[in-house]
Amino acid sequence: METLINEFGYLALIIGTFFEGETAILTASSLIYHGTFSFFWTVLAAFSGSFVSDWVYYLIGRINGNVFIAKHPKLQKKIAPVTHFFHRHKLQILFSYRFLYGFRIIIPLVIGMSGLKPMRFLFYSIVTGLLWASTVSLAGYWAGRWFNLDVNSFENNIGYIVIGFASLGLIMGYTINRLTTQSIRLDSQE
Repeated sequence: METLINEFGYLALIIGTFFEGETAILTASSLIYHGTFSFFWTVLAAFSGSFVSDWVYYLIGRINGNVFIAKHPKLQKKIAPVTHFFHRHKLQILFSYRFLYGFRIIIPLVIGMSGLKPMRFLFYSIVTGLLWASTVSLAGYWAGRWFNLDVNSFENNIGYIVIGFASLGLIMGYTINRLTTQSIRLDSQE
């Protein structure tokens, strides 16, 4: 495992944060304490993967999102409350969307479909992405320090560690998702 981490560590983190951000960054950042990863490079790699992911979904939404949604009435019903919520709380969403677990794909799509100019989205995606990568890396660092995780303990307990971080991410995501969903429902009733 040490060879894999040394050879593909940051590249694996970039790919991991592109697809599933929190678990990948928590896993990598938990190994910072023992020097396996560097805090700076972990934050930069996590930011890079999530940044590219956000832009892929933003561009899909901007280029073809409205046309695609128009052809799928069931999706229109599902996306309408999120779109309404975005338009009512645009600034709050733009500054916090990376932290809204469970909305990883839909929010950049909605932002792209909203007509928000690319330069404005660039600003928010950089600020939010760096804040997210730093915050989650810090949480992972403290978890790694608290449990004294190194490559050997990580290798011997990989299943438990991944399940633990995935559970933590799911709990955080469920809580944020519930709060956001309640806000969307309340907002759509007004």
